[in-house]
Amino acid sequence: MNGLNYGTELLGLLIALAVGLIIGFERGWQSQNLDAERHQEIDDQTVTGIRTFGLLGLAGGVVAQLGMLSSDWISAAALLGVTALLIVGYIHSSKVTGDLGATTEVAALLAFLLGALAVHGLYLEAATAAVITAVLLGAKERLHALLRSLSRLELNASLQLLVIVLVILPLLPNEAMGPWGSINPQVIGWLVILIAGISFAGYFAVRLLGDRVGLVLTALLGGLASSTALTLAFSRMARSDGSRNALLGAGIALACGTMALRLILEVAVVNRTLLPSLLPGLLGLALVPLMALLWILLRRRDEQPVGHTPPMHNPLDLQQALIMAGFLALIFILSKGAEHWFGSEGVYILAVIAGIADVDAVTIALAQQAKGELANDVAVRGILLAALTNTAVKAGIVLVIGGLPLARWASSILLAALGAGVLGLLFV
Repeated sequence: MNGLNYGTELLGLLIALAVGLIIGFERGWQSQNLDAERHQEIDDQTVTGIRTFGLLGLAGGVVAQLGMLSSDWISAAALLGVTALLIVGYIHSSKVTGDLGATTEVAALLAFLLGALAVHGLYLEAATAAVITAVLLGAKERLHALLRSLSRLELNASLQLLVIVLVILPLLPNEAMGPWGSINPQVIGWLVILIAGISFAGYFAVRLLGDRVGLVLTALLGGLASSTALTLAFSRMARSDGSRNALLGAGIALACGTMALRLILEVAVVNRTLLPSLLPGLLGLALVPLMALLWILLRRRDEQPVGHTPPMHNPLDLQQALIMAGFLALIFILSKGAEHWFGSEGVYILAVIAGIADVDAVTIALAQQAKGELANDVAVRGILLAALTNTAVKAGIVLVIGGLPLARWASSILLAALGAGVLGLLFV
């Protein structure tokens, strides 16, 4: 074997064969179902397809071994030959069936290449790529349905998020600058992505699941996207239909509780050392609304659930991302300045004021600064004050927009949650 290990090379060939079979089983299943839909007779063509993919994977492994034993030109010539064979097969198939799709041919070429990859010792990589390929091939209908459901605005927002992550973020300088060295542009960029990513996930969960999710899941997912937007939407719904005040009020409270869970996630990503001190207060804000909702659902089993998903605005565009970055930079500067000039009391005042508008920004800013000169207990108290202030503001929104009947439910639950949060604050 010219120095090649027999056991290792045999294992590579077996994995190369398995890689081809994994992709071949999926393609064979698709071909079988397509024949059934067209009311065509199902014969050995499907099985032959499975065998062909398996042989292509094995051929890729054999060619790779020959290339290692003699010359890389053998691998290159074999790749060209397989590609030419697949092109001829594609031309013939497209003429017979009228189907211009080349997915199967591309998958076959990939099976050949992954077989070669396996023989080079990258067993796990080859097997993982084969499984991902099979899953991707099998998700055709779901992916097409997703594309059909996306609006142009949502597609643009998704692409803009990728632009921020892959293009803009690497260009940002990774160094402290500005007053008191309080701003690191790359850190701010990552924090913007964190906030936008969580909101984006919540928005799409509500957007794609729609009416099927029901009140509880809508409140949970809406709280991830924007608890303020959901509070406004449910308050308007209660104003127009007062028969569901209890459920809508509990849903608003649950969305605000989800905000606390979102803050826990953000702090866990940015500075997890703060979590032991933060958890009592934030979990109090989260669990009280959940228990209240469960109690209401048990008492009102016969009441109709919310009949439609509240309107949720797309949480991301480049302009909004720039605004968020600017707001984060401002919070970084002001919190550093407040601590410098007024001590911890200045940080607390800033947290209360900032919490009225955006609790995520001040939470992430304080968690990040606690990695440096800001004391952990000051950061924890500031985050809790911002969360409590934001919750109190939502209770006021409910009263003003939803009216007193809704406020009796939502605001009372939020006040109980505030009490639990204050208890957590006292123990910091």
